[in-house]
Amino acid sequence: ATVVCPNPFYQIYEGAALLAGAETAFGNSDAARNFAVDWAAIDEATWARTQLLYVCSPGNPTGAVMPLAEWQRLFELSDRHGFVIASDECYSEIYCGEAPPLGSLEAAVALGRGDFRRLVAFTSLSKRSNVPGLRSGFVAGDAALLKSFLLYRTYHGAAMGPAVQRASIAAWSDEAHVEANRALYRAKFARVTPLLAGVMDVAPPDAGFYLWAKLPQQAVRGSDTAFARELLAQYNVTVLPGSYLAREAHGHNPGQGRIRMALVAGLDECVEAAERIASFIHDFA
Repeated sequence: ATVVCPNPFYQIYEGAALLAGAETAFGNSDAARNFAVDWAAIDEATWARTQLLYVCSPGNPTGAVMPLAEWQRLFELSDRHGFVIASDECYSEIYCGEAPPLGSLEAAVALGRGDFRRLVAFTSLSKRSNVPGLRSGFVAGDAALLKSFLLYRTYHGAAMGPAVQRASIAAWSDEAHVEANRALYRAKFARVTPLLAGVMDVAPPDAGFYLWAKLPQQAVRGSDTAFARELLAQYNVTVLPGSYLAREAHGHNPGQGRIRMALVAGLDECVEAAERIASFIHDFA
């Protein structure tokens, strides 16, 4: 069995595939096309043995949002080859524009697939409400798939305690804090991006709370890992090497020479971190 993932990607996708005894295949994101995944690079033989496709929209780490045309193409591939689409949408309520990102279930309805066949969508309180420790979320989609999923979950014994349930109800029932959280991330991008744009290739994402930045060649010196290590050692700022979030596929690692910056700290701390990164690049170069 084969599991297809976008590349770069959230590493749990690969870990889950390996635990299930499956092989992984990757569709690389294309920086020239706003980090859209190049699904055409995956050959028909790979699609034919694919049982599961992970997608992430808005994407981690790129922030890219899948348009309706891309959903249509993936649904057509799913119909042709019979694989399930697992859509990770935990960043769906953190976005920079006025309109929320298109979700998988919404796309399915727009394309006349109201039965959500071979489609499941996952989301979480972790990002919208800044409560990753609750491990609270939901899954929705194809009823036949969810019937088996719920049976598995019952035997897995992953029930929430009453306190977490009550906190989850409070968080899901309130939108004011989500709007405030979204506004705060917009303010962070507005302050941080100009500070970094002078020393690296970086722009605000469509959605999510990451900056997926390309390092200048003189700063990388062949390794985004070395850059991240020295930044931590000399300036006490932690970023994630882009190559850690991707795999070698189709001739290259699409995360090489990039870093992921998570703007999850307070506004002042994010600004100070950006100033330190800019200073470090000047010194490192």
